[in-house]
Amino acid sequence: MEQPDAVPEVRRAATRPAHRPDGAEELEQLLLRHIRDVPDFPTPGVLFKDIAPLLADGPALAAVIGALAERYAGRVDGVVGIEARGFVLAAPLAVALGVGFVPVRKAGKLPGPTLVGSYALEYGTASIEVQTDAFAPGQRVVVLDDVLATGGTAEAACELVERAGAQVMEVAVLMELGFLAGRQRLAGRSVHTLVTA
Repeated sequence: MEQPDAVPEVRRAATRPAHRPDGAEELEQLLLRHIRDVPDFPTPGVLFKDIAPLLADGPALAAVIGALAERYAGRVDGVVGIEARGFVLAAPLAVALGVGFVPVRKAGKLPGPTLVGSYALEYGTASIEVQTDAFAPGQRVVVLDDVLATGGTAEAACELVERAGAQVMEVAVLMELGFLAGRQRLAGRSVHTLVTA
């Protein structure tokens, strides 16, 4: 009988982070301090945005999840995370909101019937998938990832989620790389970003 009582306690703790920035500017500065640039990774010429320092800092991570939970409380019935770094943000957000989490994974990683979507890369194509029974019809979701770059993955994920019967209320990312114009691929969709680089 103790286990059911423990679940609401976890939800309450998740929605009250130890440190909570008062405004968007403070949250932006927090993110910029905790997202590390790694040059030439995974290939030469790419400047990788590493969120590992943010994930390793409990108060900073709690501030991010708290800000997202405040935005989506009462607005969504589920949180979709894009593999792989979207998972580590989407799952705690779902817990904070008291809703379910649905993974969008690389093709071949999910059991059972799935829907598959492809998107273009500089050197070819890639595919992602979601389980066909992942959503209730009309379920309202936010699609969450760490970085919005060219927008191909987010666009494909939104299309998959909608094919599976859910309604994408918004795409949310920690950081948008504005110079890559990924938002244009998501024209007509609401996009929320915590910081733009």
